[in-house]
Amino acid sequence: MRSKLFVPGTRPELFAKALASAADGICLDLEDAVSESRKDEARHAVRQLLQGGEAAASGKTVIVRVNAMDTPHFEQDVMAVVQPGVHLVNLPKPESPAHVRSAAAAVERAERANGVETPVGLLLNIEAPAALRMASELALADPRVAGLQLGLGDLFEPLGIARREPAAIQQAMFAVRIAAGEAGVYAYDSAFADIRDAEGFRAEAMLSRRLGFLGKTCIHPSQVAIANEVFRPSDEEIAHACKVVEAAAEADAKGVGAYVVDGKMIDIPFVIRARAIVASARNLGLLPD
Repeated sequence: MRSKLFVPGTRPELFAKALASAADGICLDLEDAVSESRKDEARHAVRQLLQGGEAAASGKTVIVRVNAMDTPHFEQDVMAVVQPGVHLVNLPKPESPAHVRSAAAAVERAERANGVETPVGLLLNIEAPAALRMASELALADPRVAGLQLGLGDLFEPLGIARREPAAIQQAMFAVRIAAGEAGVYAYDSAFADIRDAEGFRAEAMLSRRLGFLGKTCIHPSQVAIANEVFRPSDEEIAHACKVVEAAAEADAKGVGAYVVDGKMIDIPFVIRARAIVASARNLGLLPD
């Protein structure tokens, strides 16, 4: 999921456009993009879309960002949107591992009520100091957790940290990526609010890719193509990864532990990375199965 396009739940006229876009995933939003007076309206519109089957048939990763657990909307949101074809519930502001387990239990109840047979995962937002500090604990709290998503605006603004401060961005990204790695889940990058600054979006996406993030949140369709380009493995990366995978198979057959590919010493960590690149290239149709 190189790109994930946000769509406010109160904008059903945009649903079809988002599903037809080049984004790998869509996130139907019931939280920040929806005013308090329109929560019911948004929930109804998203539920209708999901029950109609168009989202499931799109081939995209389908995500719904629900309202936080300390709001009166959470339980209703989860019961409405955990439908066949939904892959992830995006949970804002998780406060503790117990919070995550409670959210997972709510998703399980909704699956049973709505006849959902494929388990729906959780994408946890890391957007508060406490969540950043305990990110690995949150990620390890329940098997439903599929990934951690960084929320730089919510994390930085209340603390007076400049949203575009490179040192702060890099440290937050690194912390989330390491926490996700400890839990064996993926890390997903934050939104970038300045829609007019395409180069700023690109630079931040390139940093997050170098730090091992899966993809980047897009709040405007113009950002999707950039995210798809940045998070696509390059032809050079793919070619090298294929060589490493082939060399690893030969080395295993010969009982060799370390060897050289393209002048670089290769052992298990590099093989793991190469296999991930090959798998990504195959998923994107850049290599035959």
